[in-house]
Amino acid sequence: MADPERRAVITVQERLRDQVAHALRAALISGELRPGVVYSAPALAVDFGVSATPVREAMLDLTHEGLVEAVRNKGFRVTELSDRDLDEFTGIRALIEVPTVGRVTRTAAREQLEALRGAAEAIVAAARAHDLIAYLEADRRFHLGLIGLAGNARLVETVGDLRKRSRLYGLKRLDRRGELVPSAEEHLELLDLMIAGDAEAAEACMARHLGHVRSLWATGLDGDRDGDGAP
Repeated sequence: MADPERRAVITVQERLRDQVAHALRAALISGELRPGVVYSAPALAVDFGVSATPVREAMLDLTHEGLVEAVRNKGFRVTELSDRDLDEFTGIRALIEVPTVGRVTRTAAREQLEALRGAAEAIVAAARAHDLIAYLEADRRFHLGLIGLAGNARLVETVGDLRKRSRLYGLKRLDRRGELVPSAEEHLELLDLMIAGDAEAAEACMARHLGHVRSLWATGLDGDRDGDGAP
């Protein structure tokens, strides 16, 4: 059996790694970490007030999520996605999520769908509170929870990976413009349609929502080219 003290050290190290990864994601969303720029683990460690080890480990987690890429002997570069990348990610999500929403609407119990209301309401609350990390976390819980009702774990894994790789661009700018709240409220609209058993309308709502999200990305990218500073 492992030494209890060793287990405690491992737990603390894992938590620190998670905390640093969470802080790095927040820095990506806020624009502190810029696409295309290379950042070294030791330099970031100084900013966070920790050793370089948990920063490197957290960066590896972000590498697996497609958010950064390793640069030999230099550090990690924040990945850049082109319009074509975003179009392809959105297209794949639409192929998966739109028909899945229709299928879940026809097969899921009302109680299963109602269980998602808390996440849908949390998305709206986070948007109104300008809490971007909470917004993305609640959005992730809602969409993956919804896909999970189809009973296919691989489907959830695939959509989760796509969501990580196609993170929202220009999120901070869109929050300032008040454009996140309407997008957030679409989750409640979708849920109500599914609970009402209107599969066709639910599929149309999901397709519209994904198109709306893609247009938000486009707005963020256009803003980047104008040099506003939000990623």
